[in-house]
Amino acid sequence: MDLKEQHAILTIALLAAFADGDKADAEREAVRRLAESLGREAGGAALANVYQDVLLKRVTLADAVSALADPAQRQLAYEMAVCVSDADGRQNAAETAFLSDLKSRLALDAGRAQAFEQEADAVLTAAAAAAPMRPPLSSAVAVPGHTPINDPAREAALDKTILNAALLNGALELLPQSWASMAIIPLQVRMVYNIGRTYGIELDQGHIKEFITTVGVGLTSQYVEQFGRKLLGGLLGKVAGRTIGGMGGVATGMAMSFATTYALGQVARRYYAGGRVMSTALLQQTFQQLLAPAKQMQAQYLPQMQDMSRTLDMGKVLGMVRGNP
Repeated sequence: MDLKEQHAILTIALLAAFADGDKADAEREAVRRLAESLGREAGGAALANVYQDVLLKRVTLADAVSALADPAQRQLAYEMAVCVSDADGRQNAAETAFLSDLKSRLALDAGRAQAFEQEADAVLTAAAAAAPMRPPLSSAVAVPGHTPINDPAREAALDKTILNAALLNGALELLPQSWASMAIIPLQVRMVYNIGRTYGIELDQGHIKEFITTVGVGLTSQYVEQFGRKLLGGLLGKVAGRTIGGMGGVATGMAMSFATTYALGQVARRYYAGGRVMSTALLQQTFQQLLAPAKQMQAQYLPQMQDMSRTLDMGKVLGMVRGNP
């Protein structure tokens, strides 16, 4: 895959990210930062320019689609767009219309497209059970009869829970299948939910996703970053048994979901253990401070994540998203 084709696929992902026209400024800023970061990693500013082209409407969906001749690349572009559109939950009308138009323009193999759509729907269905779905709460509520704990043994167990969640998400990012990336955010939601319950706080999905976004982990931008790294790292996708790219030579930076998940878990732990009194600025500052050492840890744990990725299948991952052992 050449640079032009990489840019076309990322352009489609970014167009999908902004298809609903309702992305918050914070989410747009997160996407901008990661585009610049990926551009630096690619050795130039060209990749960052993709973001500007989309934002300023200097490129169209037709332009991006026309740059992709390989059916496997077209299928990958569609899968990425679906995942990005589903990042914050079920698609709205604008996102559904965008994906329908994209699917038509790409002239995809109907069977392959349908198979992926079924996989995506399975992940979303499992994610709906990742934590209780109640009307959004203005604040979390205490679990009746459950009090915060200060037991060192329980704290050590919570440390292990956060590390295991980070390892799993890092392993998922190393898989070529698009559905694997879709499972990362639901697993982060479940991790935060379990951390809250450990400290006697009952959380709903609306509260958890708001917390994750407030900390600085964008839902849409996280997917765009994962796919961007896969494009740059050569781990691109799997279509009808054919892997585009491969596991060989995967860089440490490929498992960024490990660092993001680990730092998110630790900041959630501090937030709920401390009575939820941290300001937005302090939450974001704490997350960034925790992210740096977490990135160093991912180098240490990369071989373990690679081993774990070899044993993961969709059934096992969906069970974990639902909360099954």
